[in-house]
Amino acid sequence: MNRDSRRILIIGGVAAGATCAARLRRLCERCTIVIFDRGPYVSFANCGLPYHVGNIIVSEEKLLVATPQLFKDRFNIEVHTETEVVRVDRDKKEIEVRDIRTNETRRESYDGLVLSTGANAVRPQIPGINLPGIFVLRTIPDSRKIRSAVGNASLAAIVGGGFIGLEMAENLTRRGLSVTIIQRSDQILSSLDPEMAFFVEKHLQANGVTLRLGTGVESFHLDGRLSVKTTSGDTIDTDMVILAMGVQPESSLARNAGLSLGDHGGIRVDDRMQTSDPYIWAVGDVAEVKDVVAGGWHLASLAGPANRQGRIAAAAILDKIIAKTRNETRAVRFRGVQGTAVCSAFGLTVAITGASEKTLKRSGIKNYEKIYLHPGSHASYFPDAKPIHIKLLFDTDTGRVLGAQAIGESGVARRIDIISMVIQMGGTVYDLEESELCYAPQFGAAKDPVNLAGMIAANHLRGDLPLAKWEELKDTQAQIVDVRSKAEYERGHIPGAKNIPLEGLRDRIGDLSKGKEIWLVCGVGQRAYYATRILLQNGFSVKDLSGGMQTYNTLKPKLNLKTS
Repeated sequence: MNRDSRRILIIGGVAAGATCAARLRRLCERCTIVIFDRGPYVSFANCGLPYHVGNIIVSEEKLLVATPQLFKDRFNIEVHTETEVVRVDRDKKEIEVRDIRTNETRRESYDGLVLSTGANAVRPQIPGINLPGIFVLRTIPDSRKIRSAVGNASLAAIVGGGFIGLEMAENLTRRGLSVTIIQRSDQILSSLDPEMAFFVEKHLQANGVTLRLGTGVESFHLDGRLSVKTTSGDTIDTDMVILAMGVQPESSLARNAGLSLGDHGGIRVDDRMQTSDPYIWAVGDVAEVKDVVAGGWHLASLAGPANRQGRIAAAAILDKIIAKTRNETRAVRFRGVQGTAVCSAFGLTVAITGASEKTLKRSGIKNYEKIYLHPGSHASYFPDAKPIHIKLLFDTDTGRVLGAQAIGESGVARRIDIISMVIQMGGTVYDLEESELCYAPQFGAAKDPVNLAGMIAANHLRGDLPLAKWEELKDTQAQIVDVRSKAEYERGHIPGAKNIPLEGLRDRIGDLSKGKEIWLVCGVGQRAYYATRILLQNGFSVKDLSGGMQTYNTLKPKLNLKTS
């Protein structure tokens, strides 16, 4: 076959770089495509690494998505592993390459260059951080080291309570280790709001994980046994440490080449993944992209966006360098990120999309409201329905959905996926309310949790369901009325709350004063809504405490509330 003289070089494989290469080959059979990766594997499932440590994925080979030989045989793409690109010469359109095994260097020319250099695990300058027994988990060789250490360990300390920290806690526990998570902030999973993280914290503790929240690491020590000294002054003995403190973009190559970087250290790109150099693109963890909900720039260390970015860059390269004539059907643009993610630990699933309330506040966005609900994963009469704890954030002017968080044992990811798509399309709570979703009792309810979230939010915007703010509960002068049964009330209630069961509310309306605002609460919100409608139509000033006592019980430790 006659080869095209145009050369596209891709630095880094794994997800974004490998996807870009394969997509580009499908679009252009004749150009030369070469991948360089400094690691021994060009494309592997790094999201599966914690489960390889935990022996859920037993064979290491299962993690290999594609080998250099597969790229050659299937795509006619040349792959050089254990080969580091040390310099980009933008003027000459050349890169300098070093063979890690031989230390020999050479130069390669390019017509188009893709940077998929990824991110590195954060390793702060803490005394003792390079001691043996302290690990990160980013690559297959990392997983080998950890698996080897697990066999001789009984205690593990994990520094960081993000997704990787939780997954490692579960898998090390599965391997028989006692696990402690050390987290500098006062909650795990910083992408969640604190009251939602509390569900996960309780679940981890119930499964034997020790949480040390609100404390960081001061130093590591090895004196017969490894130990961690915390900023609180405590010492935690351990046999191994996993650093799960997040990642930082590997953008040094771009920085040295004079490309524009963002505030977070990533490479700034446009919506076709092009950098400040018209012949260089950046994809994956190293790319800094737009946040479509809160605005501003964001680093998205997520496999889904990385793969999409790879495809978009391939189409952009085709347009600019190879075809040189625009095909509008392929002129796909990256829409930005909204942080849709999911993880699980000990049977509990956590999923998020869009902005959290913390993010909205940080971004200066004030015109939003939040609701809480705790519906079942499917119809309550069908066996094994499990609660899903949902928080929905939406714009109070337009009803636009801004974000959602969901936690539960079943059906969580499906609901967040639906809400994610609504956010991506600029949809509103009215769209959630009217979404037509598949239903059978073993899969959902006729009013799916997504519909219910939309209905509750829409009811608020229509004025049918005024909402009180939980954080104002301690200082409110309102009369709290608990409309649950007497037995439920006596098992625990908000201090000072008056018990008027819903079924007797109409007969006891005379017990309430129209001169004082009333806040209503029940178990999860449904009965309080019914009571709200009754009292509003009888001339009372009423607000609903969203999510009922289920929400109250999760907020108590975060807001310093009490239960009588």
